[in-house]
Amino acid sequence: MSAIKLDFSTLDTLAMRQWRHEIHAQPETAYEEVNTASLVKQVLSSVGIEVHEGIATTGVVGVLKKGTSERSIGLRADMDALDIHESNDLDYCSQVPGKMHACGHDGHTAMLLGAAVYLAKYADFDGTAVFIFQPAEEVRGGAREMIDQGLFERFPVDQVYGMHNMPGIPEGNFTITSGPMMAAFAHFECTIRGKGGHSSTPYLNVDPINIGTKLVSAWQQIITQDIPAQEVAVIATTEFHAGTAFNITPETAVLRGSCRSLSNETAALIEKRMAEIAHQVCAAEGATCDLEYRQAYPVLVNEPECTRFAADVARSVVGDERVSTNQMPIMGSEDFAEMLLLNPGAYIFIGNGVESRGGCMIHNPGYDFNDNNLKPGAQYWVSLACKYLNTK
Repeated sequence: MSAIKLDFSTLDTLAMRQWRHEIHAQPETAYEEVNTASLVKQVLSSVGIEVHEGIATTGVVGVLKKGTSERSIGLRADMDALDIHESNDLDYCSQVPGKMHACGHDGHTAMLLGAAVYLAKYADFDGTAVFIFQPAEEVRGGAREMIDQGLFERFPVDQVYGMHNMPGIPEGNFTITSGPMMAAFAHFECTIRGKGGHSSTPYLNVDPINIGTKLVSAWQQIITQDIPAQEVAVIATTEFHAGTAFNITPETAVLRGSCRSLSNETAALIEKRMAEIAHQVCAAEGATCDLEYRQAYPVLVNEPECTRFAADVARSVVGDERVSTNQMPIMGSEDFAEMLLLNPGAYIFIGNGVESRGGCMIHNPGYDFNDNNLKPGAQYWVSLACKYLNTK
């Protein structure tokens, strides 16, 4: 790929930092990103970008067209925070008790805003850049909601790209892989109905707690007995609720948890086998059960050509030695996968750092997005859009 000739001296890193800190101080969780969406609208509108609001409640889409080409590219950033109480001592620390930007979506939003401003004011390209500011990435499915409300019918794109920071990777480095890169995610709730009674007469009771422990163990055998060894999957029972007193066998027990896999076929198999095993184990013990199982996010799969394109663009920004195309797939999940089901594209990680707060893992009360990533992240977005939209 030929070098991208862009002068980034006018990229406003100070503004990006200010936006990021403002968003961080006022975190908003799923479908409540009202102030964040307002800031996004204000910034986009100030440079003449066409703004569309209210997609999936708080989602914002900016459309920037230059020239006459029909080519188009989608660039996506997530905006929502998490229900975590921040433990950092920062000038811009969360001012909302119990909520914080513990995943870096404040930085993602600021980077894409900075890129949008630069593209509007200084970049020369031929085509349309679509800036997708998505709500509710954290478990609530904002990507699917935007899609269901006509995102790509209203704003069609040839390709779509996403980016996320990643602690443990040196700041400003990029890493990506072709094919599956993040896992499918599902969550479940199993209600076991037994027969309650006095704990001194277990032979008269049907103990849902005992049955629940057998279920947790039996479900784990799916990983070893039903799934090929070369496949990767996780079944995690993370909640077990039962009982009200030390001398009463309860009537019911509730198990909740999540499942992850790196193929959608494996995800479907896990759902099928968990239900079969639950009913078999309960029937053998004289109990019944209801299993509610929801496939939340599909596997995130990077299209090969788009992956190569994204990696080449990243190399043009930070150099060959700071870009890896051998990122191991991870069992975390991302609803950007929904957008990749409908459009070719790719998702890339930018390193948040390996020390201090930069190395603190996401979803941790001590996490903070690394401001040193604002510039290379925005440069990546600008370069990606310009290279694609100027390719004949």
